[in-house]
This record gives sequence, C-alpha cells and structure tokens, in this order.
Amino acid sequence: MTTSLCAQSAQSASAQNDWVERGKKVLMQTYATQPMVLTEGKGSYVEDVDGKRYLDFASGIAVNSLGHCHPAYVEALTKQLSKLSHCSNLYYNQPAIELAEKLVAISNSSFDRAFFCNSGAEAVEGALKLSRKYAKKHKGESCTKILTMSNSFHGRTYGALSATAQTKYQEGYSPLVPDFTVVEFNNIDSILSNDLDAVAAIIIEPVQGEGGVHLVDSSFLKEVRALCDKHKIVLIFDEIQCGVGRSGYFFASESFAVSPDIVALAKGLGGGFPIGAILAKESIASAFNAGDHGSTFGGNPMAASAALACVNIIGNEQFLASVKSKSELLVAAVVDLKSKCPSIKAIRGLGLMLGVEFDLPVKPIIQQCAAQGLLLVGAGEKVVRLLPPLTVSADEIKEAVGILANVLAVQ
Repeated sequence: MTTSLCAQSAQSASAQNDWVERGKKVLMQTYATQPMVLTEGKGSYVEDVDGKRYLDFASGIAVNSLGHCHPAYVEALTKQLSKLSHCSNLYYNQPAIELAEKLVAISNSSFDRAFFCNSGAEAVEGALKLSRKYAKKHKGESCTKILTMSNSFHGRTYGALSATAQTKYQEGYSPLVPDFTVVEFNNIDSILSNDLDAVAAIIIEPVQGEGGVHLVDSSFLKEVRALCDKHKIVLIFDEIQCGVGRSGYFFASESFAVSPDIVALAKGLGGGFPIGAILAKESIASAFNAGDHGSTFGGNPMAASAALACVNIIGNEQFLASVKSKSELLVAAVVDLKSKCPSIKAIRGLGLMLGVEFDLPVKPIIQQCAAQGLLLVGAGEKVVRLLPPLTVSADEIKEAVGILANVLAVQ
C-alpha cells in the first residue's frame, strides 16, 4: 500500500512537471506563470493536475465573481450552448439585448446604451474612440488630448497601453498613440495645468488595481466631474477590476457618488467567460454611427448569457449587502494581522478588493501561500491583492488570512 501511494505521488508530480514543460515549449512566455496546472474548481476552491486543493483569493484576477461552477452560471451557459453559440452583430440576439437592458436599468439612468466586446482592454479602446469622436463633433477636429492618471493601468493594446501611466509596461513599444498626457492622481491642480478646452476625455480608475490598490479621493472626483461638465470633457471610469459588485456596489462610482459619462467593464462581468462592455449616456453614445466601431465576438449569445447570469445575481441588493459585510470581516482580519506583523505597512481597498502593502518584496509570500494552499496575486513589487470570489464565506476568509499569517510568521 505504501509503495503504491509513493508511486502515485511520483507519477502525479511527474505529470505536473510534464504539463509545465510542455507549456513552456509552445506558449509565448509573456507571463510570470507559477509552475502549477489548474484543472477544475468549485466555489472558492480550485484543484491542480495533482489533485492539490487551493483556496482561490486571486479569482482569475477579479474575474470569477461567482466563484467556480456556480450552478446558475453553469445552467445559463449550458442552456445557451444547446441553442445558439454565436451569431454576428449583423443580427440582434436575445441575450445581448437582455444584458444591455439589465445594465442600463441597474445604472438608474446613469447610462442609456451598451457596447459589448471581449476584454477590458477592448472596452478601454472603445471608450477612447467614442470620447474622441464625441469631442471632434462638439469641440472641433483638433480636440484629441486625453488625460490619464499617474500610476494607472488600462490594458495591453496600443490605445490602452498609451493611457497606462506605468513605463514598465510601455518599454520597447514606442511610438505609442499620441495625445495622451499624464496628470497626478488625486491632484486637481495637475489637471488645471492643462488647456481643458483642448481635452477630449479624462480616464480614471476609481480604484487603481495594478497600481497597488489606491482609491480615488471623492473630493477630487467631484472636482473633475465639475470641470468635465464645464469644458465638455468626456469623463471615463475604468471599472474593469473594481466594478460589477466588487466594491460592494454594482458600479464602484456609486461609492464616490459621482457618475461618469462612460464606464468600461470586464473581468467580473462575465464570471470567467470573456466579455467587456462600455456603457454610455445617450448624448455621448450618439457620436458613434454605423460602422464606427465593432467586434466580431462582442456580445455573442454565450458571452451575454454568462454575463446576464452574473448580473442577475450580483445586481441584487441583498447580494451587494453581503459583499459589504464580508469586506468588513476581511478588513478586520487583515488589520488584526497587521498588528502582529511589522512587515505590513498599509492596508487599502474597497469591498472585496484589498491591497496589503509590505516593506519587502511579496513574490516569495505569494509563492509560499500557494505552497500552503492559498492563491493570491501581486500588484507591483510590494503589494499583495486579496480578490476572493464575491460568494466567499466567512469561514473561507478566516482560512485565507490564517494561511497568510502562517507564512508571515516565518518571514
């Protein structure tokens, strides 16, 4: 029996190593991928090819909003797959119409129209195109400047990359798209130093995820909104990571009582199925005419059905209240941990999007947590992000913070 178990263990380890080596040979090495191969998930847990179980507090980087294999989510996708998996945007499809109706309704008249695409970067690209088209129509052909915040991250495609104010992502890719100007996050004077009549749009993440989980100041945001109204500037919120319930509100903007003209959504919107969206006010959306923008797979029946399943659950007030209460549990547990761990320097976040800043590199912490069965994700060199599914339980929060505490105890 002992020999058999040892043989199974050796075979399992060999299988994992084999899959990793196969991946290294054929996949472009663009990610700092951990040497594990995930095969299935249920709720807040995933398993690797060895059968080892992990508590998933990365959630596919804030994507698996309903956890893994949520019954309503699986049912919606299975049902749609048996009916119609794709049709082009030369035709309407029912799930996309229902999804757009639901998102517009949840916005409480903040937005009137939706455009669907496949990712966050695409959503940002669409928002940038729409804002420039609007500005040219209402402020003149020369109005093309877009202001973006320091420390921001908006995606990897050229327009989104040009709006990203972190040089580490831009090195080797110049020339970038012109007419992007970086202003200081949460500094209204930095915005006022520009000729605002020449500005087409301002793009802001209410919570900077990749930048280290930094929150926008409400007073700053309200001043920006007033300037945009005065100078006919399109205000874009990038809620790709912080939106769709992660803040404890459906839209993160609700936490700050400021509504943008355009919001970009993705990640948690599809719960694991690729989908992005831009929502816009009618006055802005009308700048797009037929043929101005498109996406072959955008809003196809499968993606729209997945998103509709997520939105129907997450958009419920009781569900959002549960996110807020679980956020309080998570913050309290990490604050308690900070009192015992001097290497923790700061805790920042909103809802179930928490950043824990250390005075040392966090890569070893993330790796050691994974070894003990907890998946986390970094945000720069010294910040760990905790991004559990929105369906996470109190016991799972306790378990996750316990594993993190065990790892920090030996640092």
